[in-house]
Amino acid sequence: MNARVPITTVPQQVPQQLRIVLVDDHAIIRQGLRSILEREVDLHVVGEASTAADALAVVEQQCPDIVLLDLKLGTGADTEGLQVCSELTARFPGVGVLVLTTFLDDHLVLEAVHRGAKGYVIKDVDTTGLISSIRAVARDESAFDSRSASVMMRSIRTAPEDPALTEREQGVLELLARGLSNREIGSRLFVSETTVKFHVRNLMRKLAVSTRAEAVYEASKMGLI
Repeated sequence: MNARVPITTVPQQVPQQLRIVLVDDHAIIRQGLRSILEREVDLHVVGEASTAADALAVVEQQCPDIVLLDLKLGTGADTEGLQVCSELTARFPGVGVLVLTTFLDDHLVLEAVHRGAKGYVIKDVDTTGLISSIRAVARDESAFDSRSASVMMRSIRTAPEDPALTEREQGVLELLARGLSNREIGSRLFVSETTVKFHVRNLMRKLAVSTRAEAVYEASKMGLI
């Protein structure tokens, strides 16, 4: 009689969940976003806020990875979210702020990045685009939809080549401004993703910044390309 061989079940790996806080003054928007995001196994909404004060309190309590932030909160200034962005990135540097708003204005896009946002997406973005942006921010990459990426490109003024940047670093910088990931940049420049990461680190060191989005903002002010 043959001995029965036990069947070993290999447990499937569960993707690490990204903890998300939604900051928007409209409850129906927050409910819709929660419904969309929690269809993804790696996304989990851990808190919501409708005001600046609530946003800071919820983030402190929940310690999220990502904050989806609208620029208009309640009856205050249309750009109250910019101040919230500044406070969030100053008090919680490990949190990635992704602006999700109806406003598309060159100044607002640049100002949000200057205040620490890692991305800027307009609310009519499709579900796939929004989820991709959230995951990009979680990877510490910048995230812009096509229109806000165009704003970043327009902000980069034409100027003589700066000797502090190599030709390759300038090419990487231009693609960063278009919101491309390391893999996409490598594909465009025919180099490995590891090589792109090396150039990005050098760029951030030379520009004295800590995020990709900040690198593009500083470069636009300095006219590096």
